[in-house]
Amino acid sequence: MVKKRQISNILIAILAILILVFLYLPIAIVVIYSFNADTVNCFPMNGFSLKWFRVMAENKNLIQALGHSLQIAVVSTLVACLLGVPGAYAMYRYHFPGKEILNRIVMLPLILPGILTGIAMLTFFKALGVNQGMLAVVLGHSTFLIATVLPQVYDRLKRMDHNIIEAAEDLGATGIQTFVHVILPNVKTAIVSSALLSFTLSMDEIPVTYFLNGVFSTLPIQIWGMTRNGITPEVNAISSIIFAVSLVAILISNLLNKEN
Repeated sequence: MVKKRQISNILIAILAILILVFLYLPIAIVVIYSFNADTVNCFPMNGFSLKWFRVMAENKNLIQALGHSLQIAVVSTLVACLLGVPGAYAMYRYHFPGKEILNRIVMLPLILPGILTGIAMLTFFKALGVNQGMLAVVLGHSTFLIATVLPQVYDRLKRMDHNIIEAAEDLGATGIQTFVHVILPNVKTAIVSSALLSFTLSMDEIPVTYFLNGVFSTLPIQIWGMTRNGITPEVNAISSIIFAVSLVAILISNLLNKEN
């Protein structure tokens, strides 16, 4: 019996390793190619070099697109948190018609195909008189990022001891004081982890941005345009940096969720 269990554990471990290899081997190859001394992406490489990171840093279009992506990601994440956190608190604190339906469909913008979301937002914003540009992209990103922030914070609130809210109210705290001094400290890790995940999603987003950006480029769209003539080593370099930053953000997000 023990031997069968050991064999089963070994098979599961091998399967897990194969899945991880399948998921991350392509990314690992891109990271390795970013240090390629040659312009041709193939093995065996002619040597290792950091020159493509320098070439990437000197590409003004790429750096400008990176600046746009950072601005959009920061502002969109901030808007998503400013709307998502009070929204989660309202769902937790109050009972209203349609609450359960809202809880189930709030993640719909994140689940829908990006191209559908992009077309819908483009049509909607035009009807409102919002032209394509930075504002439209920020609004578009904020819409689906709320679907990242609200469920995480709401889930954290449901696991919070409700007695501390009643204690604060019994001591005379107003609703705002309770929210600022009781609720926020208890959900701050959920807010930070959802903000990091939102920032990562915004930085990597293409379909919604493509429909709403107008004349300027973000980093993913700039990279997509550069790959039309083949994947150059500088694309590998910026991809490696994005992967590293995204990985760190997701790891921190997971650690904070684990702490919760």
